Amino acid sequence: MRDRDDMTFSMAEHARRLRELRERMAERHIEVAVITDPENLCYLTEYQTTGYSYFQCLIVPLEGEPFMITRLLEETNVHARTWVELTRPYSDTGDAIETLWHALKEFGLDHKVIGYERNSYFFPAYQQDRMRSTFLDTRFVDIFGIVEEGRVIKSEEELTVMRHAARATEAGMEAGLNAAAPGVYENEVAAEICAAMFKVGGEYPAVLPYVTSGPRTLIGHATWEGRKIERDEIVFLEVGGCFRRYHTAMMRTVFTGEPPKVVRQATGIVKEARAHLLDAIRPGMTAGEIDQLNHNIINDNKLGGYLITRAGYSIGIAFPPSWDEGYILSLKSGENTHLQPGMTLHLLPWIYGVQDQYLVGLSETIQVTEDGCQSFFTKPPADLVTRG
Repeated sequence: MRDRDDMTFSMAEHARRLRELRERMAERHIEVAVITDPENLCYLTEYQTTGYSYFQCLIVPLEGEPFMITRLLEETNVHARTWVELTRPYSDTGDAIETLWHALKEFGLDHKVIGYERNSYFFPAYQQDRMRSTFLDTRFVDIFGIVEEGRVIKSEEELTVMRHAARATEAGMEAGLNAAAPGVYENEVAAEICAAMFKVGGEYPAVLPYVTSGPRTLIGHATWEGRKIERDEIVFLEVGGCFRRYHTAMMRTVFTGEPPKVVRQATGIVKEARAHLLDAIRPGMTAGEIDQLNHNIINDNKLGGYLITRAGYSIGIAFPPSWDEGYILSLKSGENTHLQPGMTLHLLPWIYGVQDQYLVGLSETIQVTEDGCQSFFTKPPADLVTRG
């Protein structure tokens, strides 16, 4: 492993991550791991590029030096960003799977038990089929989740990086709340959010901010679309700040005028749910119990609103199209995974469809501590912001 002064994480941290991966490989009798998931590559090596739609992988043998296969252009990211010394790139007219085959033969790994991430978004089925048909004498095993087992609990170094991301989230949300007012276009609000995040050191997030107003707030995962914000309506904001690919996220709500009683009541219900979650969460609690608590409070209302989603999800390293680590841990009914210190969660106390026209969201990103939980946000904005 090559030491580099400008890496985000210490070499001791990287050595630990690699060692623990190899321990899990040995437990499963995997001799070689082919890692293709962009988040997992980043976790193990700090490798990142926006060109992750091209085939790329880290080859981790149980013994010996790991090496990477990337598109030739992306090889520069290996040398500039990571501790990895060995690379085997392919050109734009080359063949990625053929390059993989030659590299494994070169290092004497082609007849080993090879694990690969069968559910990786960016290792499509046609490439997997070609790999399996090319290596006729090789045993392949699905190891999807083997890296994520390490990612779900963040180290102190990772938590420090997420605190940097939280500063970007706070700055973006504050700017968005200040900008959202009657007569302002959603695009202008989005521009203020992005500028504020980037000015304080935030980097491009896996998802740009959600900015919706009026009737558009009830469209799932919609964002700005050029609409002018009107008086006496909801503006919904969800901001995810990013630093070194680690994310934190926050929802807040604006009302452009004097909020009607039903909006204040809805805000009170969501505030109650958030307070109960922050008070209840601690190691040993299951993900399903969190979801049940959130649903019990949100859905026990006479306003016609309801909780339309799960209670939250793991959050951390992410590339587009999502900052969501819910495929690692999702706070949903029936999920019996127990919380552990170092887990980081985006909690979603929000109420949807109040009188078929309002929603209120007050989400929080937290870390599970030894005896409870703690928010990443040190300067949280108001729960319901009014703009005349």
